[in-house]
Amino acid sequence: MTQAILTPDTASEAGDGTQIGGQSKKVFVKTYGCQMNVYDSERMGDALTRDGYQTVDTVEAADLVLINTCHIREKAAEKVYSQLGRLAKLKKQRKADGGDLMVAVAGCVAQAEGREIIRRAPVVNVVIGPQTYHRLPEALAKARQGESVVETDFPTEDKFDGLPTTPEKAIRARGVAAFLTVQEGCDKFCTFCVVPYTRGAEVSRPVDRILSEAERLASAGVREITLLGQNVNAWHGKGADDREWGLGELVRRLATIDGIDRIRYTTSHPRDMDDALIEAHRDLPELMPYLHLPVQSGSDRILKAMNRRHTAAEYVKLVERIRAARPDIALSGDFIVGFPGETDADFEDTMQLVREVNYASAFTFKYSIRPGTPGADMDNQVDEAVKTERLARLQDLINEQTRAFGRECVGRTVDLLLEKPGRNTDQLIGRSPWLQPVIVDAKLGKIGDIIRVRITQPGTTGLFAEIAE
Repeated sequence: MTQAILTPDTASEAGDGTQIGGQSKKVFVKTYGCQMNVYDSERMGDALTRDGYQTVDTVEAADLVLINTCHIREKAAEKVYSQLGRLAKLKKQRKADGGDLMVAVAGCVAQAEGREIIRRAPVVNVVIGPQTYHRLPEALAKARQGESVVETDFPTEDKFDGLPTTPEKAIRARGVAAFLTVQEGCDKFCTFCVVPYTRGAEVSRPVDRILSEAERLASAGVREITLLGQNVNAWHGKGADDREWGLGELVRRLATIDGIDRIRYTTSHPRDMDDALIEAHRDLPELMPYLHLPVQSGSDRILKAMNRRHTAAEYVKLVERIRAARPDIALSGDFIVGFPGETDADFEDTMQLVREVNYASAFTFKYSIRPGTPGADMDNQVDEAVKTERLARLQDLINEQTRAFGRECVGRTVDLLLEKPGRNTDQLIGRSPWLQPVIVDAKLGKIGDIIRVRITQPGTTGLFAEIAE
């Protein structure tokens, strides 16, 4: 869970319309889920800043609570309703004290549940989906007139055209590493996944819009960008010459922007990992040697049932090609255990693939039913106790590989982008090229610096380093 921050500095640039009843409007934003949801919260924050809102750090101080939701985790909708139940009590108390509280629900749960959210939780004033959040200020204006607003269609207009340009002060407040959405939606229709239903069909942003946003980020001091997409390596945006670019070509162009020193992207599909992108990993020092490439299962039978459209052997061969191009690359992945019909033999195939690939990190999940997806109606649902036991075994293996990768990093000399203060006042934290947190002495630089360090020891959640001689 991530709380998105709009600083008072950014809110001060909003201009007119900054008051309700003589008081400044205040918003509390709570974000659940992936990096794309963090990015979406930031862009909704930009729209609210233009509408005169300032962000506060507590629900109690807010006039508006915005919950940006995720539908990937188990029982995601129920967790949202639980949160809304607590807000209903606060809203009732606020009214008793002569005030008011508006509540908006955004994101994938909003898209999936729609008007059902308002039916079950009348405390909600606005429900707005991932493709319509550029309409949030207008939706709030309608809600202030007493209307319950549900905006969950897939509009023909580009939502990015309806969003304000992020002020430089806001970019600086968010840090020296930033997210940049280049692609949304998915056409793969994996049978376990709700994304095609909540985020819609695959859409790629045009080259000029991406470059313009990246240049603004760089001019405000951002040194690392992470390109985001539900299926980011399927991006195929149109350039100024009306020719379609692929992600490899886009990364090459982004690497030429003055100030952008590091580039990452997530999340990828194995079928869209083309030669041009692999060659970009080979050629570009700005493209970090880290790749999140989900496979989900090591069993061909389960992969087919998941509609992944690749085999385990094809995935392993792809990994070999990537490592041949960039030998120091670190691999991350996603795995689902207990998909309907998964046998002990299928699970052992997954364990064998993990041993063969040898991941630096991975995310592991028990399969959970998502209503409306084909997997929800499949026979042979796996017993919960079996899923739990398999998940524990898989996670133990992944943890072992992650620890081994951390030990292998000791002694390496790397460039480190200092991103934020550490837990202790005498520490700063950066990210290694392989995305691990690295802790250094605060005297070695300031946030935004890229310093040359030597990894000295692994920690429980990251690495420690000292200045390289």
